[in-house]
Amino acid sequence: MAQQATPVRTARLGRAFGPEPTAVSGVVLLLPGGDEVSDRRPSPLLATASVRALGRRLARAGRAEGLAAHVVHYRYRGWNGSEAHLARDAEWAADAAVRRYGDVPVCLAGLDMGGRAALHAAGHEAVNSVLAVAPWLPEDDVAAEPEPVRQLAGRRVLIVHGTNDERTDPELSFRLAARVKKANRDVCRFEVHGDRHGLHQYRDEVLALAEDFVMGALFGRPFSRPVEDAFAAPPPIGLRMPLAAGFGSTLRR
Repeated sequence: MAQQATPVRTARLGRAFGPEPTAVSGVVLLLPGGDEVSDRRPSPLLATASVRALGRRLARAGRAEGLAAHVVHYRYRGWNGSEAHLARDAEWAADAAVRRYGDVPVCLAGLDMGGRAALHAAGHEAVNSVLAVAPWLPEDDVAAEPEPVRQLAGRRVLIVHGTNDERTDPELSFRLAARVKKANRDVCRFEVHGDRHGLHQYRDEVLALAEDFVMGALFGRPFSRPVEDAFAAPPPIGLRMPLAAGFGSTLRR
């Protein structure tokens, strides 16, 4: 009896949030969280849920400029060591965006393990910016080698982290940002004081900050004064910028 071939897993782009623009001039790829080790396939519904609010917010904000926002559906739930499956799927997604929309700038926006994937995949030639929200990063003393940063040269990078994050260590994202800042001045990091991993306490402020950054990075909108100051400030000031309560209240939709 002939054996059936095992189906090859493939990553895919989810449907665009909101009405897809007739002319797309920028793309944001939303990278959900994942596990450190897992060969299971992610649940599409659960994956979308973690970044749905961000996707809707960005799609509305960038509709006039022609923004397309898609969730990346991974092949596996896990990063899986040197396989770095989530980062490879993020790179594939950037390729897919170029095939679909042409030569347009891409922002990688990741949460948790998706934040790590966004940072790793930033070297793709279409990527001009990275948003990493509460990124999962390995402990310095147990990692086989330091997290790479050379791929972030020439990209605008924003990291956001709650100071009371119980799942991903905010100190590790600060150390990474400090390493990146040595070679790339267009890096800043905001701290959400008292908030935890899900950043629920200051959800509106975090969404407003994400909108401010993504619209500026992809379409050249002026950044808000706090974001401009964070980019311009030397470390550690610009890498420990507090996210003020009420940030972006005029941007809320």
